[in-house]
Amino acid sequence: MLDVTSEHRKVALFGGSYNNWKATEAVLADAKRRGCDGVWFLGDVGGFGPHPDRTAEVLRSAELGLVQGNYDDSVGSSREDCACGYTDPRDNHFAQISYDYTLANTHAEHRAWLAAMPASARIRVGEKTVHLCHGSPRQVNEFLWESTTPAGFVEHLCNRYETDLLACTHTGIHWERRLADGRGLVNVGAVGRPANDGRQNVWYAVLEWVDGRVRTELVPLEYDWEAVVAEMRAEGLPEEFVETLATGWWTTCLEILPARERVAGRF
Repeated sequence: MLDVTSEHRKVALFGGSYNNWKATEAVLADAKRRGCDGVWFLGDVGGFGPHPDRTAEVLRSAELGLVQGNYDDSVGSSREDCACGYTDPRDNHFAQISYDYTLANTHAEHRAWLAAMPASARIRVGEKTVHLCHGSPRQVNEFLWESTTPAGFVEHLCNRYETDLLACTHTGIHWERRLADGRGLVNVGAVGRPANDGRQNVWYAVLEWVDGRVRTELVPLEYDWEAVVAEMRAEGLPEEFVETLATGWWTTCLEILPARERVAGRF
């Protein structure tokens, strides 16, 4: 198993920046305001939004830990696609547009930085171990949805990877499941786009050691999405991408959603 990289009492975890440099700046500022003693990014610097180098610069100038996402591996190695794990032709069509734009607009220095990110990490929060990954500990682009990840599977992952908590991202929708013994899994959501709930805010997580346990807070984050929308249009990105930020509803990469997640935000 991996060595513990750092120890914290209160740590911010976020992922899926998706070139949204405004939201990335906002989450770093919010974590500082909340008194977090550490920040970890769980992967996917690029994709979807405008000006890839700006998000890379924001992250590289911050003091934080890093875990590599599928997008980071693909851009860092100049692969043919994002390896996002989509299966629907329309999802893959828009994913390719996003990836081609990001690859073409990411500086070689940033590509080398992306390629060098570690695939996973382990930290300690209080007395508990937290395994950090992008999609899952098993596969970087595995989708762990709340509706399709039962408690028994969470227990299996905690046992297999000898951890008290697993923290991931990749799906873009935040959720948490705890077992009776306090172990569990938290999907920290994504700061690059809304959670398909009709709201423009995005999400990240704060883990804090309180009263002998790790308490999770899933944090809604406001940021200047209108400025990002203007930049997306100026860059000629698809209006479907713009609509997601402006309305809070996904218009692309939607077919991968299980039925419960697809309708959950509409009730």
